Amino acid sequence: MDVRCFTVGPVAENCYLVRESSAPGARALLVDPGDEPDRLAQAIDSLQARVEAILITHCHFDHIGAVAPMARKTGAPVWVPAGEQHVLADINSYVPWPGFGPFESWQAEHTVVGGERLELAGLTIEVIATPGHSPAHVSYWIADELALFSGDVLFRGSVGRTDLPGADWNTLLASIRALLDRLPGETVVYPGHMGITTLERERLTNPFLAEIAR
Repeated sequence: MDVRCFTVGPVAENCYLVRESSAPGARALLVDPGDEPDRLAQAIDSLQARVEAILITHCHFDHIGAVAPMARKTGAPVWVPAGEQHVLADINSYVPWPGFGPFESWQAEHTVVGGERLELAGLTIEVIATPGHSPAHVSYWIADELALFSGDVLFRGSVGRTDLPGADWNTLLASIRALLDRLPGETVVYPGHMGITTLERERLTNPFLAEIAR
């Protein structure tokens, strides 16, 4: 599997292009295209990637701002958390601060809630419900590659904020605890912001996880 990270937009959100291999013409997933659609489109063309699905971890504007143009360009269906589908369908009504956008809304083709097993772009992806940062947040786990696309649940040295509508600290901790308990420590975490890490590194060093250790 080949993973390319593109940090986009004014709040430095990580969008991932995930290919089954690095070969030209390889099938691909696009995870959380949040902004800079022209840059993402150029990268897809340069790599000759065939995007077959767009996966959304949650519907905060910085993770979905480029969904509409990327869906049009690639023709790929969009998978979105069911409880947040309405946000993608009306993005600008849910931008919490002035100065961002405007963004184009999109009607997602598919919804997920957690527990689904998706076969997309040559990869087997398990959808894991990880609420707390947002009400219906999900993470995407590719077991064969020990890869977790965690959105804004878990970061390198930090965790998702819980001061936004629908967020809850105890729910977020429970989601992280479930990931740590269930998935191998060597799992590579591809977060929605900041750098790539592993579950074991965060278990041992992340100061925000002290409540889990108790």
